[in-house]
Amino acid sequence: MKKGQIYEGIIERVDFPNKGIVFVPEEEQYVTVKNGIPGQKIRFMINKFKRGNAEGRFLEVLEKSPLETREPVCSIFPACGGCMYQTMPYEEQVKMKEGQIRRIMDPVVKGEYVFEGVKHSPKEFHYRNKMEFSFGDEFKDGPLSLGLHKKGSTYDVLTAGDCQLVHEDMDKILLCVLNYFKERNVSYYKKMQHVGYLRHLLLRRGDTTGEILVNLVTTTQEEYDLTPLVEELLALELEGKIVGILHILNDSLSDVVKSDETRILYGQDFFYEKLLGLEFKITPFSFFQPNSKGAEVLYETVREYIGDIDNQVVFDLFSGTGTIGQVLAPVAKKVIGVEIIEEAVEAAKENAVRNGLSNCRFIAGDVFKVLDEIEEKPDVIVLDPPRDGIHPKALPKILNYGVDKIVYISCKMTSLARDLEMMQLAGYRVEKMTAVDQFCESVHCEVVCLLSRQKPDTTVKLSVDMDDYYCIKDGKDEE
Repeated sequence: MKKGQIYEGIIERVDFPNKGIVFVPEEEQYVTVKNGIPGQKIRFMINKFKRGNAEGRFLEVLEKSPLETREPVCSIFPACGGCMYQTMPYEEQVKMKEGQIRRIMDPVVKGEYVFEGVKHSPKEFHYRNKMEFSFGDEFKDGPLSLGLHKKGSTYDVLTAGDCQLVHEDMDKILLCVLNYFKERNVSYYKKMQHVGYLRHLLLRRGDTTGEILVNLVTTTQEEYDLTPLVEELLALELEGKIVGILHILNDSLSDVVKSDETRILYGQDFFYEKLLGLEFKITPFSFFQPNSKGAEVLYETVREYIGDIDNQVVFDLFSGTGTIGQVLAPVAKKVIGVEIIEEAVEAAKENAVRNGLSNCRFIAGDVFKVLDEIEEKPDVIVLDPPRDGIHPKALPKILNYGVDKIVYISCKMTSLARDLEMMQLAGYRVEKMTAVDQFCESVHCEVVCLLSRQKPDTTVKLSVDMDDYYCIKDGKDEE
């Protein structure tokens, strides 16, 4: 088997994240090919070898999978990689994700544990309350487009005017903004040359409130009067209501949505969303679960896993806008949240006051550093880290508290698996695990894990070089 060779085969299964496993009989070898569906017969080309394993580039579908019993629901499938599995029935998507979780977790977890399966999202479509769209063109020197990147490309952008992951209000706003700038022949930012004006359109919409925040992200290389755009947006017939239109200036060389300066063109720079009877103020860059109804299922699960916390202190680490902490606060003695994004912490403080919660304290800073400054000791810890998991220097500090229960929420199961190895080594046992499908049609899933501290008969002192450990483990986890 060599680079450039073309083969055909059937995808036997799909591992996380989106790794199709194909057996090539003539070579008696398995090949990993991304962007497929279990059961598809595909043509692919070998494009690299990693640690002795062959990887192929998907070329075309020769025969549809028996699991593909639905027609696509949007116009840019399958070119867009946003929702890979929309032709599969939702039940089959859930079964596939359950298998992915077990194949990763079963070898890592020591001893028996209860796996409670994947809980369904209350909404399969139109569930996202946040979407970042990019400006660009669909092909070189083509007309302006606004939407999502073509699968496998960092440059080509497909106009997502009928995206089914978001509410129809967002689709209408996207097309309005696109047509406005198309008519005026406005340039988009070209990442290689670092020239151009239009960068991103960040839309956020409260699922329960219908409040919409429109964020136009541009460079400062050109200047336009955006008053007519504001008027056109406010004239749209929407189910919800636009409460703020912001112009975010970003001259960063990296292709990331961030703000050097934010100008309010209309209304306010925040919106409200409600979860489990609580109200949350959300700003453009503060973290909030992207599936509001799914988040309610997730937080109810966390509340169930954490159990009775009456008269106990809860640490909510990587707390975002404080949603989990505030859901737990009514039944806890005190909740202390730590989050590195200051904007999110300020929102969390306001949210706690709005919800009448006086036993919440939110601190801005890096978990690794802040834990040294907190005098209180936790009885229970909730972890909801970013996709890459917990920083290798922060995890030992968290484990040194020796709390009886830890609930770990992970949006990347391979990061959770890596961290579980060290947590078990420190004397914690995985009691049970479940997942909430907050990202229907996509490759992702939110996993919730309950760990309890084991009390050994004897004490054994261990010395572990965490930097070396994580260097090795991260190497195995590389894409």
